[in-house]
Amino acid sequence: MGEPPRRPRSLFLAGLAAAYLAAFASLYVQIPGLYGRDGILPARKVLRLSGKGLWEQLRDFPTLLWLSPRLGLDTELGMELICLLGVLASFGALVFEPLRDSLLFALLRVLYLSLYQVGQVFLYFQWDSLLLEAGFLAVLVAPLRLLKWRSTAWRAHDGVTFWLVRWLLFRLMFASGVVKLTSRCPTWWGLTALTYHYETQCIPTPGAWFAHQLPVWFQKFSVVATYVIEIAIPLLFFAPIRRLRLFAFYSQVLLQVLIILTGNYNFFNMLTIVLAFSLLDEEHVGRWLGRSKRRHASTWPPSLRAVLSTLLELSAYGFLLYWSIQCFGLEINWEKRLLDSKVAFTYHEFTTWLRAVTLPLVGLGFLSLSWEILSAMYRCACVRGCFWKLWATLQWAVFATATMGMFAISLVPFTYIDYESNGKLWPGIHQMFNAVERFQVVNSYGLFRRMTGVGGRPEVVLEGSYDKQTWTEIEFMYKPGNVSAAPPVVAPHQPRLDWQMWFAALAHHSSSPWFTSFVYRLLQGKKDVIRLVQVDESQYPFSAQPPVYIRAQLYKYWFTGSAEGSEGPAPWWRRQHVQEFFPTVSLGDPTLESLLSQHGLKDKTALKRSADAFLPWLLQSLRQLSRPFSGPTILWSLYLVAATVCLLRALGRRPRGGAPPTRHKGPRRGEPADRGGGEKNGQVRRKEAKEAEEKGEGRGRGAADGHGDGLRGTKKKK
Repeated sequence: MGEPPRRPRSLFLAGLAAAYLAAFASLYVQIPGLYGRDGILPARKVLRLSGKGLWEQLRDFPTLLWLSPRLGLDTELGMELICLLGVLASFGALVFEPLRDSLLFALLRVLYLSLYQVGQVFLYFQWDSLLLEAGFLAVLVAPLRLLKWRSTAWRAHDGVTFWLVRWLLFRLMFASGVVKLTSRCPTWWGLTALTYHYETQCIPTPGAWFAHQLPVWFQKFSVVATYVIEIAIPLLFFAPIRRLRLFAFYSQVLLQVLIILTGNYNFFNMLTIVLAFSLLDEEHVGRWLGRSKRRHASTWPPSLRAVLSTLLELSAYGFLLYWSIQCFGLEINWEKRLLDSKVAFTYHEFTTWLRAVTLPLVGLGFLSLSWEILSAMYRCACVRGCFWKLWATLQWAVFATATMGMFAISLVPFTYIDYESNGKLWPGIHQMFNAVERFQVVNSYGLFRRMTGVGGRPEVVLEGSYDKQTWTEIEFMYKPGNVSAAPPVVAPHQPRLDWQMWFAALAHHSSSPWFTSFVYRLLQGKKDVIRLVQVDESQYPFSAQPPVYIRAQLYKYWFTGSAEGSEGPAPWWRRQHVQEFFPTVSLGDPTLESLLSQHGLKDKTALKRSADAFLPWLLQSLRQLSRPFSGPTILWSLYLVAATVCLLRALGRRPRGGAPPTRHKGPRRGEPADRGGGEKNGQVRRKEAKEAEEKGEGRGRGAADGHGDGLRGTKKKK
């Protein structure tokens, strides 16, 4: 059955804690400007008192912020308290393995769901939904250490719940690849998407400029590689051969690392790599850590099983290569010394294929899950002791049922890629999905569906003035503005205002009602909103006095070419004015007042905060301490502290002078014999004990010849 993947599970839980830490800390620094009393979209407007009881409110709109008034807090301070609790809990889980507990991950998910419910447009990203779903799976995967603080026993059913992480990764990657083709985007079908992507993504990195300079044939081949990694290779997630799963793991990691180098996608890429840990096994992670167990020397001739496994593996690689060549017309052009590629199938052929494979893929997932469930049942049968065998079987039944339920519910969003297959699902599955949809237990995914900015990257540039004659541009910390400013590196922090500015530029300003409120707050000179634009007030051109007038212009930006030169510092961008995006307005302007009223953004009198209560005073004091620092600074400081703590703890565990042989510890009284280790067949355990005794006799004889120190840590056979 193989060793239980304790280390991959531990990596998954630690990585998820790191993602939670990035999500909570990044959002904390932006709450006053986004959701505060004088923010762009005050959160208090979302929570409207309706006279219902607390439980009814939680049922209809699940968020802990309903409890804020009971703590003497307004909605903004309630969000800050939730973020700080999330930072503390996730930091603890990242640093201390005993805290990676099911209850703690349940707390983290409840906290983030509470923020998500009132986050409005600034929190409705696919990675927020992905974090919520992964967080729910962590509640099932993480151990429950209520009775024993240091117990790390692998429960018989843990392989079943950990399989759900692999299924989530499959749904994410496969859907992300499929939607690129079902969207009928001409750039994805023409394999030219990456010739635009690097300069048109929300917040590129300096690496994106260099990637943009690569030749077109290489960009087209990169799109082909993306299709292979996202559509074909995910099928190997369920392969019975471990080397195929490891190949799939490193393929996914390669894609995510390349995205990290060329784009700022906050914690999304880190979270995807964390999900990919479900493809690893105990032996492989042990090699990373230098703790791999010695494997038996290879025998010759190899066994029939080894030969068949190798043949199947080579066949999989060969089929993958053949499929890639046939579907994308890969051909080496020796004359031009490049690799030609093109899509060799039609939209109709692709949708027909997709309709034919969607339900069989569901069947493949079901077979893989069934194998995990049967394997777990076998491990339950191998537990020693009648009571412990019954207890393990009871847990297996509960968690296997929960896993099957999660798998069934996830089929609804997964089959959105083909609505005909979605309609064939059992109606009861749709009913279950509708019942839990508001809790964000499962979600649909599909990243980079269409390539925007084909004719140039649209960018909104704000300008302020005191006299309507002289206009000064308002530059943001992260999004493109000044053509000479290098693209920043801000991940895993997500500047949510900058992201929404990117979306706003794709349509008319009326499609982004929050933009009117943003302009209104800048005219008022609200400090919390200004800090979203520039943390350093000296970089904000109207720090001394708010502008009297504000307008917004629409530009198109392009990366400069590697051959372009100019006097002075070389620019990273070139731009061209397109049109006015938002009209010139001032406080009291009828146009501005009309837009605010139309979108329901008019100011309403907020409740006064209690000045004497301890909790509000504490939260406001912590806020004052964090104001001078940007999101990336706070995030990387937390990660640095966590790394330092882990390093010091590792150094403290190193033995001085040499490690003494470890003594074998038997099970404590009242515990099952396999507590703290993998469940093994009783005959296997007796065989291992016999081998250990024989080794002990050998050591004893060796010691009698003069190596007396070898007797330490060994038991004499009676």
